[in-house]
Formats: sequence, C-alpha cells, structure tokens
Amino acid sequence: MGFMTDTHYYEGTKTTFLKTGLRVAALVFHPEGFDENASYPAVVVTHPGGGVKEQVASLYAWNLSQKGYVTIAFDASHHGESEGMPRYLEDPASRVEDIRAAVDYLTTLPFVDRERIGAVGICAGGGYTMSAVQTDIRIKAAAGISSWNTGDWVRDGFPPRGKNSALLSSLKTAAEQRTREANGEEPLYVGYVPNSPEEIDEHTPVIMKEASEYYRTERCAYPTSVNKMAVQSLDRLAAFDAFQYLDTVSPRPILLIVGSLADTKHFSEDAYSRAKEPRELFVVDGATHIDLYDVPKFVEQAVSKLTSFFDKNLKNMRVMP
Repeated sequence: MGFMTDTHYYEGTKTTFLKTGLRVAALVFHPEGFDENASYPAVVVTHPGGGVKEQVASLYAWNLSQKGYVTIAFDASHHGESEGMPRYLEDPASRVEDIRAAVDYLTTLPFVDRERIGAVGICAGGGYTMSAVQTDIRIKAAAGISSWNTGDWVRDGFPPRGKNSALLSSLKTAAEQRTREANGEEPLYVGYVPNSPEEIDEHTPVIMKEASEYYRTERCAYPTSVNKMAVQSLDRLAAFDAFQYLDTVSPRPILLIVGSLADTKHFSEDAYSRAKEPRELFVVDGATHIDLYDVPKFVEQAVSKLTSFFDKNLKNMRVMP
C-alpha cells in the first residue's frame, strides 16, 4: 500500500450530505481493492479553521484509506464548497454538528460498519473532534493532530496572555460588528493567517508564519481556501471549550498527536490532562504545528500512529455500548 506525501490531495469520490438543512460538500476515500459488498471501519477527518477538504484533511484521509479505512473529508458548513450563510462563519457548535452529520452520512453507506466509526481532526478540527466525541457515542475512537482549542484562543489570546485576558476585547469586537451588520452593513472578515510576508514581523508566532507559507503560497493554496473568518464569529468562539467534558469520554480512547516544537503544544497537553484512560499523548520529535500538515517525515509518523490507534480501537475493537 502506498504512502502519499504530496502537499495537495489525491481526488476522492465527490459527494454531499445534509446538516441541519445545509448541503455539505465532501470527498470519500476508499481502501485499495475496495469491495462495495464488504464491511469497513470508517474515519471522519476534519480540517483546520480556514482550511478546506482538499488540503491536509484529504492528505490524512487518503493515507488512512490505504490502511483499510473508508474515510471522509468535508468542507465545514459556511466554508469551501459547502452551503451556509454568512460565509466564513467559524461557529464551534456548527463545526461540531458537521462532524456528527458526517457520522450520520457514514451510517447510510452499506459498506461501512456502523459500530466501527472513528474521527480525527487537525488544528481547530482536532479541537472540534475532541468536542464531538464527548456527545456522539457513535464515535468509538478519536484523535487530534496539532489540536487547537479555538475558545481558549479567543479568551486568552495567542500566545496566551493569561486566563480570559483577551475575552472582553473579543466580545466588544463581536458585539460592535453584529450591531453594524444588523443595521445593514456588510459582513467584516479577518484573516486566519498573514496573507503575505509583508504582514509578518518578529512578533508573529511561529504557527502563523508557517501557516501563511502553507496556505497562502503554491505549497498548499487552494481556490476555496480564502483565509477569511467572519468577525461576528468571536462571541460564538468565546463561549466554546473544546475539552470541557473530555473526562466523560472514557472508556472510548483518545489520542493526541503534537510536534515537540509546536507553539500550540499546550492545547494537546491540556486535552490530555482532562481526558481519562485510555488516552495517549504522542509527541513527534522535531516537528512544529504546521510540520504535521505535510512534511513527509512527520506526516508518516503521524499516519503510522493513527493506523495503530484505529487498528486497535476500530478494526480489532470489542464493540462497546
């Protein structure tokens, strides 16, 4: 079986599914030698904030499909090719419901074993995956790669400046923008990452420098990934804690994969500290946050770890209630 290290995705089978009346665009990846009459374990793969399905989510989805899993990568509602207004809304409740709806869709596929569905997410998608597993018990095993707790980011700033140190400013900005839009003004957007080197200086966090190079250059730029977030997202984000009830997930297993050099490592450590056994924090030596998106020597380690994790807990699992 192959290992794909190209920055851009391998094309999956295009499909859509419904989520609270919205049509969500997705790609399904099938195992090598796929037999539609067989029964396969499946994994939902969730992209980062500002990303789309054709980037890192498909990189991991394709590689896991080559390990024997049916996988699905999708555009979050309000983003990419998926429906949803306003555009580029980063609403954690909606993002988590996207994951549940993806699980709904997998249960309709006759070649997916409903009792062997897992989930993995990258960056903000890792945080949303950790949230989804708390309330969707159909997810039998969950993993986060370079996980990001978007609520902590809005409340505490990044790098963190202290508990709730950025909260009032975030809420004020959201309130003012919601009032403007309610009174007829156009939506206001901000970028997730710097659009160009000119927007980067010595104070820019490493993750933002590297994410700009990943998303805004030919390395992994994609037409539907436009680097926009609706400012009115901030109050929704402020109310969210990706890891709030992670202690309730046990005995379903949790895996957190993070680079040793990631300036977001504290998010994965926080999630690990809140989860109960079985749990694992797998540190990829020498990797930054963005390195786990597409740098072959680091992605290969992450895929290997994910494969052993899902093999143990999905392929060879004892079915739990």
